[in-house]
Amino acid sequence: MTDTGMHTMQRLFSGFLLGLALAVAPAAMAATEGALPASNANLADTGSLQNGAKIFFNYCSGCHSLGLMRYSRIAEDLQLSEDQVMQNLNFTGANFGERIPASMNPVDGKAWFGAPPPDLSLIARAKGVDYVYNYLKSFYLDSSRPIGWNNTVFPNASMPNALWELQGVQTARFTPAQGENPEVFEGFDLHQAGSLKPKEFDEVARDVANFLQYAAEPAAMQRKSIGIWVILFLAVFTLVAYFLKQEYWKDVH
Repeated sequence: MTDTGMHTMQRLFSGFLLGLALAVAPAAMAATEGALPASNANLADTGSLQNGAKIFFNYCSGCHSLGLMRYSRIAEDLQLSEDQVMQNLNFTGANFGERIPASMNPVDGKAWFGAPPPDLSLIARAKGVDYVYNYLKSFYLDSSRPIGWNNTVFPNASMPNALWELQGVQTARFTPAQGENPEVFEGFDLHQAGSLKPKEFDEVARDVANFLQYAAEPAAMQRKSIGIWVILFLAVFTLVAYFLKQEYWKDVH
C-alpha cells in the first residue's frame, strides 16, 4: 500500500471515530455529571415534557423567564395546539410567536429577593438535569434565612420553595460541626405533608427537570435521532471506501 492510500484510510477511520465520539459524548457527560441521584429524565417522554411544562408555567414562570424559548416552539415540539399553549401555559399576555418572559417585573424581583430571578433557558445545560432535579427536592425550613427556606444542593439560595404545596414542608437534619469539620447533612424529616406523596413529587421534579433539559437544547431530540443515522452512514461509508481502495490498489505493489 502506498503512503497516499494509507493516509486516505487513516483520514476515513479518524472521521468514523470522531463521529462515534460525538455520538456518545452526551451519554458520557451524563454519566459523569456528579454524585447526585439520577433524575432518569428522558427527552423522548412527551408526557413527561408536557407535565413539566405545566408545572413550570404554573409555579415557576411567575419569577423565571425562558428568554431563549418561544411558545410556538414548545407547541410544536411537545405536540400541543396553539390554543392549549395560550390558554394553559401563557400567563404573560405575550403573543404565540414571542419569547417567554417572566410575569414578575425584574425590579420587583431585585427588591424582594436581592437580585432578579435568573432566566432558566440554559440552567439544565449549565448545571445538569440531575442538579435541577435534586435542587427542586432539597428545600427545607430554615429560620435563619430571610425568606425562611434553605436548600442542601444550593446552600443559602435566595429562592423560596415554589413547590411546597405539592411536596410539603420538610426540615433538615445535620451532624453538628466538630472542630474544623463542618456539619454534615443527614436527611430530611417531613414537617407538613403536601398534596402529593413523596414518589409522586419525585415524578413532578423529574418532569420539570426534563422540561428544562428540553428548553436548554430543543434540537436535542432531533439531533439524537439523526446522530444514529450519521453513525450508520459513517460505518457503511468506511467499509465501502475500504473495499474501493482495495479494488483500486490491488495491482499496485
